[in-house]
This record gives sequence, structure tokens and C-alpha cells, in this order.
Amino acid sequence: MFKKWLKLIKSVSASMLGVQSHKNYEEDFAEQSALPFIVTGIFLVVIFVISLIVFVNILV
Repeated sequence: MFKKWLKLIKSVSASMLGVQSHKNYEEDFAEQSALPFIVTGIFLVVIFVISLIVFVNILV
């Protein structure tokens, strides 16, 4: 179960950075629906924005 979530987070992170290979992209969506990827993507974007806000507030 943990490995599945770790693979999901790795896949979404690679896609967010633009380094996800087409082969891995097709592999991901062949075995699951898009919903876990969407939810994980939203979660990671929120964490990213919050970390940027905290970082800027520490510097200023």
C-alpha cells in the first residue's frame, strides 16, 4: 500500500516538473483512474504554495 502511494506521488511530482516520460504516463493511466492523480496533484500544489509562503515570510 505504501509503495503504491509513493509511486503515485513520484509520478505526479515528475509530471509537475515536466520530466515524466510518455511510457510512464501511459503505464500510470493503464492501471488506475485519473482521480488519485488529480487529488494527489492538488495536494502537492497546495503544499508547494504553503511552503513558498512560509519561505518568503521567513526571508522578509
